[in-house]
Order: sequence, then structure tokens, then C-alpha cells
Amino acid sequence: MRSIFAMLVLCAGAAVVSGSDFRILFEKYQLKNGMRVILAPDKAVPVVSVYVIYGVGARSEEKGRTGFAHLFEHMMFQGSANAGKGQHFKQVESNGGTLNGSTHPDFTDYFEVLPANKLAVGLWLESDRMRSLAITEENLTNQKEAVKQERRLSFDNQPYATAIVDRWPLIAFRNWSNSHSLIGSFEDLNAATVDDVARFFKVYYAPNNAVLVLSGDIDIPAAKKLVETYFGDIPAQPQPKHPDLSEPSEVQAQSEVYRDPLAQVPAVVVGYPGPERRSAEFYALAMLDVVLTGGESSRFQQNLVKGKRSVVQFEANLGWPFAASSDYKHPGHYAMMLLHNPKFSGKEIAGQVQEEIAAIQKDGVPAKELARVRTFLRSSRISGLQSSLRRAMLLGQYELLDGNPDYINSEMDAFLSVTPEQIQAAARKYCVPEKRFTLEIVPAPPAEKAEPSAQKTGK
Repeated sequence: MRSIFAMLVLCAGAAVVSGSDFRILFEKYQLKNGMRVILAPDKAVPVVSVYVIYGVGARSEEKGRTGFAHLFEHMMFQGSANAGKGQHFKQVESNGGTLNGSTHPDFTDYFEVLPANKLAVGLWLESDRMRSLAITEENLTNQKEAVKQERRLSFDNQPYATAIVDRWPLIAFRNWSNSHSLIGSFEDLNAATVDDVARFFKVYYAPNNAVLVLSGDIDIPAAKKLVETYFGDIPAQPQPKHPDLSEPSEVQAQSEVYRDPLAQVPAVVVGYPGPERRSAEFYALAMLDVVLTGGESSRFQQNLVKGKRSVVQFEANLGWPFAASSDYKHPGHYAMMLLHNPKFSGKEIAGQVQEEIAAIQKDGVPAKELARVRTFLRSSRISGLQSSLRRAMLLGQYELLDGNPDYINSEMDAFLSVTPEQIQAAARKYCVPEKRFTLEIVPAPPAEKAEPSAQKTGK
């Protein structure tokens, strides 16, 4: 639940607190070219969020083309037939808006947040690059260097980042599609050609592989007319084939030590293979996470930060470090990172984490504590839904990953109805030492090159 890094993604008794007393109203439909559209009107603030999510992420990449999804995210801001280089930023910002894009394991997304009367600007920009992105040698060369520089500044020269992005997936996964770096290598970036980019664009950046969400101060009939005008004639493409992401059924514990000369404080990453998305165990493990890490009253905060004073900071989630429960997709992990007091070793911290989980495996979660957890989770969700952009993102992700955007309204009841027995059972099944992956990140002398040590075991 808790977050440290910006680089990577909130009453006593046993009664269930209902999450159904608030609803996000929306309408979903589909254009003839296959693009799914979700309109979620809210007149509270004269702002509209335009959100486009494509069904392509790092796990769609081919060998020899790692980092390609991220490279293409950059390419999407290099201009199109009717909006030249730099115009996307200029048009949005000069109209009082903000914009960005991001790459994830299973999707890539883009957004503009604009004054409500500038909705057409966002739709025009998104549709123009969907139909006619400027794929040129100059733009590709420019963005290769931009991605390299981003990697140097945001990852290679930041503590913990290389260990998390490059080493952790190799420990946690066996299937190459899951285990390769989200950022990719310089060698693969250098090998990318204009033809590669054009093929990637045609396959994945088609309307039938995208979801468009408009959230905020919109008039539905007028919005539909604009959507049809800008997107309706973009041709569909054959539906892309996605790789087999399955992992071996047999899981063995893995442990590695990574020596990081940029780290000032030691850290440890602990993870366990997670359940199928939307299964009963998915909801139970998410609730276990809130028990352990959700807020100031969480067990980690009370017992490890304040009690033992062994942990300085922590973050955890289903899908950590690149996802949360909203965009978690199997195969994934329930994983966490803990910055810790140098007086304790990474193994000791991993042991303390296991002790906290073992207490739940043995005794379950008391009704009073679960009531607090439910209230915390519900409050966090309602607070997040005040943002038109957050609503748009959730609607788009639930449509892309589940085919059901109404999870924005119904999933809270699924979380809140999880019982103490279900949490205990999920902890016993998933969070056991025999399936645990551990990555210790140890500060190293500045002269040392950051690299994994030889201390790797199968235990």
C-alpha cells in the first residue's frame, strides 16, 4: 500500500462496511473500428481527462527488442501528420492543461487533463498520432538518445533503481517475457530500426487495441460526436497476438545480494508468487497487504518501524514494483521493499517480515483490526476517485484487463467482504518461506561497480 519511489505507481466490530454507497456513472460503447470508448460525466469541476490505454507493454516485447514499449512511448510525443514536433506539449499546455504517458508491463497509457471546453484539443491530438505518427529516422535517433539519457539519470544514477528494474525480475520470474528489464538495454535500443518502429506501431497502436476514456465535465451526445469525428475513420488492424506469460508451476525460493554504490541505507525486497487476478485469493491477498502496510496503524508501521526500529520505510503491493492491485495481472507477485536500519541484515529483515505474516497464518486477523483495515481502504479509494484522471485510469484499466469497467463500482465490496479466514488462508498458501524471493541491496564503496554478488542461493 505504501509508496517510496516516484519512478515506478490508499469502528470496531465485524460488520462489513459497504462500498456501494458511491457510484461512478459511465457509458461504454464501441466504434466500428473496434475502439472501446467509456464516457464518465461529472460536472463538479470544469475539467476533462482524456485517457488512452493501449494493450501493449514490456511483456509484449520480443527478444532483442527490450525497452521497445518504453521507446515507443517517447516516439508518441514526436509529432504526427497535423501536429508537428513539440506541438502536442505546446497545444495542451497553452490551453491550460497537463499531459504525460507511461509504460507498464501489460499496457502503455497517455493522458491529457484540460479545461472542459478544450476537449476537442485532446481528442484531436490523440487521434492524429494514432492514425499518423511521424516515424522517421531523425525522430527515432533522437528518442533513442532521450531514452538512454532517461535511463542514466532516473535509473543508473539512482540508488536501488537498477537492482529493482534489472535484477528483481530475474529473481522473481523464469519466463523471459516476464523477467527482462522494463527499461531495456542500450544494445537493444541501438539495434531498433525505423521498420521495427513502423511495424510495432501498426500492430499495437491500432484503435481495436485501445480504450479511450473521457472523464469529467462532458456532455455525452456532444462527446460522442467528437469521438466519432476524430477516431471513427482510423482503420482497424489484425488483433495482436500476445506472448505466453505462464510461469513454471513449481516455485523454489531464491535469494541474491546486490552491491549498490549509490545506496546510503540498506534495503531488502521480499516477494511471493501471487494469485490469479479477480480470484477470491486475489482479494484476500490485497487485504493482507493492507493489514501489513496500510497506514500508520499497519503491522509493519507499528511493529517494525516503531517497535523493533528495524525498518525505516517500506512499500508493498500486488504486482510491486510496476503495478498495484488495479493493474496487477497474473503472473505477478505480492512483493515489498523495506529500507532498514544498518544494524540489521537483510536476512533479519526478511525474517521479521515472515514473522509478521506467520502471526496471521497462526492467529488470523482480529475483527477490530479488520474493521480498521476496511475503513482505511474504503477511505483511500473514495479520496482517489475525486480525481477525474484517476477515475479515467481505473475505468480504462478495468476495461483493458478485465473487460468490465464497472469494477470501479463493484470491486470495493469484494475487498470489504473478505473474511479473516480468507486472509489467513491466503497467507498460508502464498506467503511461505519455501516460495519466497529475496533481494538484499547492500551499500557498497563508491569505487565498486554495482552488480549482484556471488551470494545467490536457492533457499
